[in-house]
Amino acid sequence: MPELAELAAEIVSLATARNLTISVAESLTGGAVTSALVAVPGASKVLLGGVVAYSAELKQSILGVPESVITEQGTVSDACAQQMALGALVLATSETSEAGRILAVSTTGVAGPEAVEGKPVGTVFVGVARAGLARSEQHLFAGNRAEIRAQAATAALAALRDEILR
Repeated sequence: MPELAELAAEIVSLATARNLTISVAESLTGGAVTSALVAVPGASKVLLGGVVAYSAELKQSILGVPESVITEQGTVSDACAQQMALGALVLATSETSEAGRILAVSTTGVAGPEAVEGKPVGTVFVGVARAGLARSEQHLFAGNRAEIRAQAATAALAALRDEILR
């Protein structure tokens, strides 16, 4: 898999060429996805912003993740990743924007040191949303907390790149 910086540069280039913009919602990555994009010259043309919603409460209040998703499926789930991405999409969409030109990516998971909601350390969900539709991918990464977070950020950028290329 390409390095984080390589992926971020590719995403900024692709999004610029296709006149797309990006919004990010992060949990376990704690801003790493947004930071990787911001590090690329020209990112201001495509990156609208990012939200770090680490707690369930902020996932609900800022990103609009339904309480039922959190209570029934948990904060570490496909459904939560999808809802986080949709929430980032809603935050980035204005009355004058073309919804299909905005992409959102989200991360949620367990970086350790212990399992959360019965999910083992290394469980990560990456969500991607566009035009009101969301999908997610599940990953199981190995390593220490920092390594899992880095792998999750890379997976999020890879998913975002794949969505741009669709």
